[in-house]
Amino acid sequence: MAAVVTYLVIFTVISSALAYDPDMLQDLCVANTSAGIKVNGFTCKAETNITEADFFFDGLAKPGKVNSSVGSLVTGGNVEKIPGLNTLGVSLSRIDYAPDGLNPPHTHPRATEMIFVLEGELDVGFITTANKLISKTVKKGEVFVFPRGLVHFQKNNDDKAASVISAFNSQLPGTQSIAMTLFTSTPAVPDNVLTKAFQVGTKEIDKIKTKLAPKKS
Repeated sequence: MAAVVTYLVIFTVISSALAYDPDMLQDLCVANTSAGIKVNGFTCKAETNITEADFFFDGLAKPGKVNSSVGSLVTGGNVEKIPGLNTLGVSLSRIDYAPDGLNPPHTHPRATEMIFVLEGELDVGFITTANKLISKTVKKGEVFVFPRGLVHFQKNNDDKAASVISAFNSQLPGTQSIAMTLFTSTPAVPDNVLTKAFQVGTKEIDKIKTKLAPKKS
């Protein structure tokens, strides 16, 4: 626990200096998510309506139930869950991995990510724009950084569950899963774009789309 606290303090200091979100111009700007007004972020709730609940979230305290096909679950602790984060330029997530679970290749267009391993052992990595893979095996208590916007992943190759806390220098970092973005977008990316890019036939593209399609309830 002491290691986690130390990590969060360091992260807060770094984020204050390097945050990508716009600088705050007042003490507080608790997100008014029901305002219905589109701005870069959220409009501020009236100060008289602000409570301690706007700055509290217990959703990262316990492991989530992993039942996805890839074997991982991301629980966000961003401005959508903690309105008090609005304009502060920081957020957290918890990622839980089943044995052999994967957080598939993805990017965060608005933030750098730093993970702190709570339990288990993970193979992690990111790919630079020069197409170089930077990867490492990380264990409990260790930290790894994924630079803003670069494709990255985490894989649990152990037969035990694993979990990490992810820190971001954005109140809402955004996530684009490479596979989901290309094969499940609406409207769909044209098949002739995908077949040309991946050098495969239409049947292979259709098979991938079928596997990634949202499950019908």
